[in-house]
Amino acid sequence: MKIADLGRLEGPVILWGGALGNLSALQALRAVIEEAGIPRDRVIATGDHAGYCAEGEACADAVRRLGWASIAGNVERSLARDAAECGCGFDAGSTCAALSEAWWAHARRTVSQATRDWAAGLPDVAVFQHGPRRYAVIHGGVTAISRFLWPVSRQPEFAEEIGALEAAVGPVDGVIAGHCGQAFQRVVAGRRWINAGAIGMPPNNGVPGGQYVRLDDAGAHILRLSYDPAPSLAAMRAAGLTQGYDRTLETGLWPSEDILPPQMRRQPEARDAIGP
Repeated sequence: MKIADLGRLEGPVILWGGALGNLSALQALRAVIEEAGIPRDRVIATGDHAGYCAEGEACADAVRRLGWASIAGNVERSLARDAAECGCGFDAGSTCAALSEAWWAHARRTVSQATRDWAAGLPDVAVFQHGPRRYAVIHGGVTAISRFLWPVSRQPEFAEEIGALEAAVGPVDGVIAGHCGQAFQRVVAGRRWINAGAIGMPPNNGVPGGQYVRLDDAGAHILRLSYDPAPSLAAMRAAGLTQGYDRTLETGLWPSEDILPPQMRRQPEARDAIGP
């Protein structure tokens, strides 16, 4: 396990992840960060810079050039070894797995060797001190990079990951995670689990836009990222990525919910009214 120590960070910190190849979202986040005057050493990503959208190479290149800190997501690990699949953790035969085939093939074709080399060098975990608290940044989980932990997941599942994390990096007060595409906060055994969500895809709430987290002295704040998706939507359609995630940028709804726990899925009548 490769661990990066980012040291002590003073002032607001931006925590984000899941650009997912959506350059419009990444440019919007950059504008928010620059307007707030937050320096690059206080911007930390949870990984998955390429993904459902078509501009994975541009997103990864932008993060690299901006000098923002990032850990590896499953997408980075899979790109680095040119894997046959994204390593997202989707169940075999699921709709999510089937829908991933087109965008993963596009990412494999279009992401450069320079980006793959950069991805291979990214850490698995980053740690930093903010005020009196020590945080660790992971992707999905420590026991499995693509583990899905949801707002409704059981406490023992979070506790298992915290135990594995602390065995590797020592005691922490909080965990910053990504992967599941849903920003949320939980408290487990006195540690705060903060999922920073994704900027490149909406959280399946019917509202276009993404999510990120601002950490400051008052705590962690889940914020919405608004942007015009038209350029990234056009890039997806030009690349033939029209399996449903293109519509998600407009509707705010995922084309498949089979990865979600049952209690987080929309009611059947709502799905029928909106379409797949």
